Amino acid sequence: MRLLERMRKEWFMVGIVLAIAGAKLEPSVGVNGGPLKPEITVSYIAVATIFFNSGLSLKTEELTSALVHIKLHLFIQIFTLAFFPAAIWLFLQLLSITPINEWLLKGLQTVGCMPPPVSSAVILTKAVGGNEVPNLAAH
Repeated sequence: MRLLERMRKEWFMVGIVLAIAGAKLEPSVGVNGGPLKPEITVSYIAVATIFFNSGLSLKTEELTSALVHIKLHLFIQIFTLAFFPAAIWLFLQLLSITPINEWLLKGLQTVGCMPPPVSSAVILTKAVGGNEVPNLAAH
């Protein structure tokens, strides 16, 4: 009975181990075009589920109070989508006169223009006990 109690307590780890074992035994189930259709389920359904679950855990009062901070949200959007890419562009102009590989600079430019993943920000903020409402409301 002790083993069963332990498995109930560690249900998530047991599920991960079972999923990995299942993938090892029958990898064709998870390939593109396979029965699980990961090109759709991972790209769209999994992301939507993460956001939906995060939203369910929010308190309505916290969300509505975070939404009224328009200046904060504008600052975050402008900093993330305009200032940071511009700063990276200036940095790349300086680096372009060095012997650094051109493709490395193009990769840095691409990454510098991409906003950080919202799901990661929400998950990491929640993990350290922070208030994840501003993260969700800003995006």
